[in-house]
Amino acid sequence: MEAIILAGGRGTRLQAALPDLPKPLAPIGGRPFLTLLLDYLDQQGFRRIHLSIGYRGQAIMDVIGHAHGNMELHYVREDRPLGTGGALRKALMETRESPVFALNGDTFFALDYRAMWTQHGESGAGLTVALRHAPDTTRYGRVETQGSRIVSFREKGEAGEGWINGGIYLLNRELFDGHALPETFSFEQDFLQRYRERLAPRAFLSDAYFIDIGIPEDYRRAQKEIPRLLQGN
Repeated sequence: MEAIILAGGRGTRLQAALPDLPKPLAPIGGRPFLTLLLDYLDQQGFRRIHLSIGYRGQAIMDVIGHAHGNMELHYVREDRPLGTGGALRKALMETRESPVFALNGDTFFALDYRAMWTQHGESGAGLTVALRHAPDTTRYGRVETQGSRIVSFREKGEAGEGWINGGIYLLNRELFDGHALPETFSFEQDFLQRYRERLAPRAFLSDAYFIDIGIPEDYRRAQKEIPRLLQGN
């Protein structure tokens, strides 16, 4: 399996806690967060990872290197910010396989990636989105489904339990073909929401461990939870 990790953001909400580090290098139990995420992907059977880097990208390359466990690591550099969509589209050009996983470099979602791969292939979909059930969807926005089909992506701010976008996608390499998109765009707002009907995305539902370290409260919680999870594996 092959994956793209989007690791080019500035991490503005964590800058007070990490004034000198890009968010993927935030220390968790004395190790950079990105190395823990790579540990899990290695355990899941990935062999090639493409890291999309931008803000302080050289620091990420210096720390992470070009191999991790059994995986080859390749870098795709943004010369200027391209948004999540532009960065993903650029990185897709460097991949070899189809479909390809895409995930965020500040989120840990302990998915069964092989199960998601199998479901995607059986569905015939061009895009599958991993969804996580949450007791409160206010921070993330809500995703509505009918069976395995995603029927809407709602904006943040709606309270109550429901399914949220876990930020992991399995997509065919030609996903962006035929769509009029600028060089810089958001994958979530400008692509997923705008073209949902045409894309007909499928949902992979999971209650696996999930955390986004993008806010200080969850970053502190991750210090204990992620190392404990990986030790259990």
